[in-house]
Amino acid sequence: MSLAIPRTMRVIEATGFGIDKLALVERAVPEPAPGQILVRLTAATLNYRDFAILSGRYRAGLQFERRYVPASDGCGTVAALGSGVTRFRIGDRVVPVYTQGWVDGRPTPEMRATRTIGFPLDGVLREYIAVPAEDAVQAPASLTDIEAATLPIAGLTAWTTLQAGGVKPGDWVLAMGTGGVAIFALQLAKLAGAQVAVISSSDDKLARARALGADATVNYRTTPDWAPAVRQATGSRGVDIVIETAGTLGPSIAAAAFGAFIGLAGFTASHASQFDVRQVIMPMIRIQGIAVGSRNGFEAMNRAIDCHGLKPVVDQVFPLERAADAFALMERGGHVGKIAIRIAG
Repeated sequence: MSLAIPRTMRVIEATGFGIDKLALVERAVPEPAPGQILVRLTAATLNYRDFAILSGRYRAGLQFERRYVPASDGCGTVAALGSGVTRFRIGDRVVPVYTQGWVDGRPTPEMRATRTIGFPLDGVLREYIAVPAEDAVQAPASLTDIEAATLPIAGLTAWTTLQAGGVKPGDWVLAMGTGGVAIFALQLAKLAGAQVAVISSSDDKLARARALGADATVNYRTTPDWAPAVRQATGSRGVDIVIETAGTLGPSIAAAAFGAFIGLAGFTASHASQFDVRQVIMPMIRIQGIAVGSRNGFEAMNRAIDCHGLKPVVDQVFPLERAADAFALMERGGHVGKIAIRIAG
């Protein structure tokens, strides 16, 4: 059983490193294997990871053995079912899970190394994708397809970090910048009754953050030593949870409260960081790497989104044929929240 499906589809391919290596091509539409669903994608969004891979900054020695399809986060409608699928029906709105196979608990090293959408698995900048039915979730009913496409990495990374940190009412949470993960961290922390401090290099972006509920903001360009300013905003106690997306661990530790949790989730500023280990040992700070999250965590987040009416922040929407312009905006850092690409519909 299936909807009307064409034989070919539009696809954005990367033929090498660099935004100028993106090309709009046609490929055959895949058929769903047993246990898979075929999803007609309508929307995608970009993460810093997508740009880091395309630009060759993701990790040393990264090589492309073939042309690949960028981007990890998308949303669409189930167009066909492989044999044995009972989890979804034709017409369901779904979001593929970033780390395929990770249902709950911890992922395996193999999942992290070989089963992530957007690389090394082909990504979502295409009109159709086939994924195992077990590796997709229902899109929140309260969100549009573009809004739901913001969730797989940015939303779930923020959710996982806050859950790992045990967020509770009255806590102080530090969000770094105003990109996708940081804005989700702000929104989700406020839902939990926490107070949020946001740092950014732009006063205009900090004003946007305050409009979304930020309780304290610091411009790190005009205040390079920003950790004391963050501590002062908390009444000198420090923040209880840090969503660390910049890779600048030293100042985050300096801003942290006794017993704080630092979720190390990104590296937008640096791959390397120096700090005094005594700053971690004496105040008993817990630092943990965050690798997005599981399918079960994704479904829990979606229930919270529907319950509270949270609306993801989408800065700009580009058509598929202008995917290069979307990546250029990501490179400039000229956005607040998410950059989206409309694929169909």
